[in-house]
Amino acid sequence: MFYQSILVNLDIERPVEPITEAAVDLASRSGARLIGLCAAGTLAERMEEARATFLHLAANRIEAEWRGETMAPTEAVVAAARVADLVLMAAGDRADPATVVLRAGRPLLVVGSDCDTIATRKIVIGWKDTREARRAIADALPLLSVAYDVAVVSVSPEPAPAERQSLSDIVSYLARHNVKARPQMIKSADETIGFLQFVDESDADIVVTGAYGHSRLREWVFGGITGLLLEENTRTRFLSC
Repeated sequence: MFYQSILVNLDIERPVEPITEAAVDLASRSGARLIGLCAAGTLAERMEEARATFLHLAANRIEAEWRGETMAPTEAVVAAARVADLVLMAAGDRADPATVVLRAGRPLLVVGSDCDTIATRKIVIGWKDTREARRAIADALPLLSVAYDVAVVSVSPEPAPAERQSLSDIVSYLARHNVKARPQMIKSADETIGFLQFVDESDADIVVTGAYGHSRLREWVFGGITGLLLEENTRTRFLSC
């Protein structure tokens, strides 16, 4: 299972080479078509520079397409996501990742700032038995299938039998997709701290979570993990809802 089409957002307010290199590398490994998107108002010269850089780095490596839009970056990404299986953007882009993941109808991979590769060796999945978490795992299967270390982490102050069963079930689901994952039940009074501490200690390349697992208006999944992952710039994280 691979992504067939990947959309990468290029922000002309920052160097576009790192995220382009990362996107080209992932598209090459997936055999995917890569669509470069740049949205701005009247900065035609800088958009042309971004286009030239994108096409140069993609040349003779992958099938590539360029799209330049004169509209707000967030709206442009949401609109263009219809042609892709996966959306990529760099941490700190002007496009708002929270809006993209909620409205695009596609999974979002936010690449750590200045990263020019997307490592897929070690992946940590944040698991809670919600629709969003289930969707994120299904959407991330192409990445999970090439990882050599996948941990499915559930955090609870007092793990109940039903929580342990759901964790076991999702590990079995992954096994049927040829993903060898290990379950990790963590007992912690603070779900956010417990999960992020595990992520830090595991040195994960990618963190996979469902976005807004409880309430999209008031509470983020794991009581705030999605919000923290969206705000930071260092981790590469995969979000879906």
